[in-house]
Amino acid sequence: MKTRMIQKILIANRGEIACRIARTARSMGMQTVAVYSDIDKGSLHVASCDEAVNIGNSPATDSYLNIDSIIKAALATDSDAIHPGYGFLSENAAFAKACLKAGIIFIGPSVSNIESMGSKAVSKELMFNAKIPLVPGYHGVEQTLEHLKSKADEIGYPVLIKASAGGGGRGMRLVESEKNIEESIQSAQMEAKAAFADDRLLIEKYIKKPRHVEVQVFGDNFGNVVHLFERDCSIQRRHQKVIEEAPAPDIDAVTRSALLDTAVAVAKAISYKGAGTVEFVLSEGEFFFIEMNTRLQVEHSVTELITEIDLVEWQIKISNEEPLPLRQDEIIQNGHAFEARLYAEDPNDFRPQTGIISHLVLPYSNSRIDTGVRQGDAVSVYYDPMIAKLSVHGTSRSEALKHLNSAIRGIEIGGLVSNQPFLKRVIEHKDFIEGSFDTNFIERHSKQLLKPGEVLSDNFIIVAAITVLQKRMRISEPKLVSSEPSSPWSAKDGWRLNSRNIHSIIIANGTSEHNVLLSGANETYEVVEPFPGKKIRLLVDWHDENYCTVNQNQNKKPVRTNVFFDKNIATFFCSDGPVEIAWRDVFESKADVNEIVSSLKAPMPGKIMSIMKFDGDRIRRGETLLVLEAMKMQHAIQAPSDGVVNEMYFVEGDLVNEGDELLDFEPDSGA
Repeated sequence: MKTRMIQKILIANRGEIACRIARTARSMGMQTVAVYSDIDKGSLHVASCDEAVNIGNSPATDSYLNIDSIIKAALATDSDAIHPGYGFLSENAAFAKACLKAGIIFIGPSVSNIESMGSKAVSKELMFNAKIPLVPGYHGVEQTLEHLKSKADEIGYPVLIKASAGGGGRGMRLVESEKNIEESIQSAQMEAKAAFADDRLLIEKYIKKPRHVEVQVFGDNFGNVVHLFERDCSIQRRHQKVIEEAPAPDIDAVTRSALLDTAVAVAKAISYKGAGTVEFVLSEGEFFFIEMNTRLQVEHSVTELITEIDLVEWQIKISNEEPLPLRQDEIIQNGHAFEARLYAEDPNDFRPQTGIISHLVLPYSNSRIDTGVRQGDAVSVYYDPMIAKLSVHGTSRSEALKHLNSAIRGIEIGGLVSNQPFLKRVIEHKDFIEGSFDTNFIERHSKQLLKPGEVLSDNFIIVAAITVLQKRMRISEPKLVSSEPSSPWSAKDGWRLNSRNIHSIIIANGTSEHNVLLSGANETYEVVEPFPGKKIRLLVDWHDENYCTVNQNQNKKPVRTNVFFDKNIATFFCSDGPVEIAWRDVFESKADVNEIVSSLKAPMPGKIMSIMKFDGDRIRRGETLLVLEAMKMQHAIQAPSDGVVNEMYFVEGDLVNEGDELLDFEPDSGA
């Protein structure tokens, strides 16, 4: 029996979701307590709450996954309730039990709800008994390699291997044929063990061209269950969602009605309480139950936009043992909404990035922004590299899509590479605009969506050189010899006695370097090299010493490009996405951009999870040498050529930094 109403909430999470929960709690007149790890001491979510408690070292296992530390923090601050957010301990039954044991309200479903749906295998059995449509597959307790292989054969290839205890794409493998099944099972078990401390797997028939459609449901303590319509989450990379929308496009009324009714039936089958998401795979008018997430979803913002309902507020009210605020017929769907996840990751291979966000502009004026970072904050190796969620709403899908395009174009990030260009390419793709896509969309259109190493245009090279020249002049201005304004030695236009004024600017993009010679000053320049005779006129407005706007006419249309300088790096925020260039004076030495052929370097900070090859071992091109865990994902480091390992520099369990040499090997001659 509940003895008190919620007045103070401890938020057992970090980042944007912690900030978002604090916002609603504050609007309800409740106090909030943040928890933080050592590295998060000065983070935005800490500043967003009334109190804050340190709960441990930077690794999540020592802090945000440390049940004892979080419970102690709640008791020490007299918190009435704990909101787990999503991720971390949000679907951990042991954590929910610990809250109840300590007399703290857990803002989420019941322990039995979490236990029932927490295991994919158990949940599939429950849904089978409830006559919920399921994908053909194996969800049993027998987990030997031979048994799993035999079940895959029975189901028929292709099959999808999943970690029974978790999601987010970890422990998931698509297996096309029998020859890959053994290796896939073993690697999935290893990844599942590392991510969830549970290596149990399930195997399902892989459905070609599937759509990932989920339904938001809510239940209360009085047996009432409602849905808040569906979301389409089919745009995924590495089985993780990138862009979501509500409602799902191109679903007929009969299928949609059946889908929503089935989701409510799932929740009622387990007497569900609180916010939950029932996930389905949809293909050719048929849908099958995948799993139920017993928590708030990352993409809940699109549901809030089309229903004008605050889902966190509903969670808190239900945990206060209030009935559902609205009946099903009172929940109205209005318009269309999108959410795009902005990550610090390479837009062409999705490798997570870490570092300081030295410049940050987000489009607050035309979208809803959920973020847990500010300019000057760091994206660390310890947690998910999300920078922000951009959510937009329109009266129609096409209108909402225009708003999303505008929002993505309005992003400016300096100091880190982000997936902004990738997001833009996705939403401008013809098939996405038409609503014709499935979960294989990114893989199918990878040539259009992933564009590494694009060549700089001649016009961009000139504009970049002129902008850098003006920056260089501003740096040099205090060093002018003469203090007389009328003196030619005070001029900043490259004036020379009896000679044409020439400026030499060297800019580099990746491994390409361009030496540009310019004549002129102020707003008009003529290119001497490498495009002789080409003239260009532009105006640079400086907002501060490191940020400016370049104004230029292209095809008789004004074009404005913002530019951020960070030491000798300039980031141009162009209409097609940011372009980063380095610049140097002609007298400076050229940096060596060639990798040492006989070594392999860590592509990002991380932890060595396993080593497959050792000193003296032969390497075949493409073989996995070691596995690096970073950003909650495992990355196989593969051999670039045939050869022999000379020396492995690390052992399992070691932490490495980006750029660390991992091993030395001798390539075969001619490799």
